[in-house]
Amino acid sequence: MTKRTRRVEGTTIVHRRAVPAVLAAAALLLTAGCSADGGSGAPGGAERASPGGASRQSVPSTQAAEETPPAKGSVKVLRTVADDLNTPWGLAPLPDGDLLVSSRDDGTITRIDPKTGKKTEVGEVPGVSPEGEGGLLGIALSPDYASDHMIYAYFTSASDNRIVRMLYDAEKPPGERLGAPDTILRGIPKGFVHNGGRIAFGPDKMLYAGTGESGDRGLSQERDSLGGKILRMTPEGEPAPGNPFPDSPVYSYGHRNVQGLAWDRKQRLFASEFGQDTWDELNAIKPGDNYGWPEAEGRSDDAEYHNPIDQWRPDDASPSGIAYAEGSIWMAGLRGQRLWRIPLKGTEASADPQAFLNDDYGRLRTVVSAGGDKLWITTSNTDGRGSPKDGDDRILEVQVS
Repeated sequence: MTKRTRRVEGTTIVHRRAVPAVLAAAALLLTAGCSADGGSGAPGGAERASPGGASRQSVPSTQAAEETPPAKGSVKVLRTVADDLNTPWGLAPLPDGDLLVSSRDDGTITRIDPKTGKKTEVGEVPGVSPEGEGGLLGIALSPDYASDHMIYAYFTSASDNRIVRMLYDAEKPPGERLGAPDTILRGIPKGFVHNGGRIAFGPDKMLYAGTGESGDRGLSQERDSLGGKILRMTPEGEPAPGNPFPDSPVYSYGHRNVQGLAWDRKQRLFASEFGQDTWDELNAIKPGDNYGWPEAEGRSDDAEYHNPIDQWRPDDASPSGIAYAEGSIWMAGLRGQRLWRIPLKGTEASADPQAFLNDDYGRLRTVVSAGGDKLWITTSNTDGRGSPKDGDDRILEVQVS
């Protein structure tokens, strides 16, 4: 295999606070790989629009015995929490039970009361440049939100994708509650497609980000590029202690477009990843590992690449957000227009995945744990690739087993 080693001009890390000189030998979390957003008519297997009938292929399990969920599960839609949303992308539950949702195209963050469905605009994030799959994407709360009231956001600007943090002041008038953004990481490659965008704080209180290769396939294998990676950093944007590559936020590489991140009860990280034309993936992430793109799509016989837990034809998946609940990963499908349940035994599938909500609500974008056996799910039908119905887009509350 021939690897390109071109450095990407403009990849810059903004340092806000020095990392302490003494770094604890922290145990690295196992994490899983993410899939890219699929779309018909978009170049290079970008977000796909219409459902199809191609089949998925399972990867055989060799995991040693570990407590596993039932082979078959269930999904019950309890209610529509909110509707008439425009291009919802990121979703973050607040400590009081309310939800924050980002609008990709409007560049705004809205607060939703899940009891009444009332929507209150928090504010507009300055500098967002929506185009194609870019715009205001993932959001996350600081691990110290109770004391610092900071919201993190991943968005596409005029020049790159970047991560910022902003003070949220609920006492200010609606629309004026976001403070000025403080950029903690810039220089993530941007494109009309494959901008990644999911961010989440892990159990270690480090910030993880899934990025895309922006349509430039070779960036995924270039470890000095931030494109096509899972990144791990401190809340200030510094490379996190214990990262596999010195002075780098890169945690894993060889990804095409990562839009789903989730941890299980044992703090193992999983990620979903968009394939191009052959296989979408769910991956268990191991720090420093190479997940193959563009040399491998889906399962490979090359031992250099970390194989996925499972893989799907893009018509059936085109996965975005994922969440862990009841012993399974729950994965939203855009082109597939369904919710996948992948029961786990350790970091491998314990049974065949099941599909739920097939075509019932159109494209599904984000899945977030609502505690216990419940999930929040957002639809994505107003994103230019779906077929919006009355009330789209919406947030659903579902019960799973």
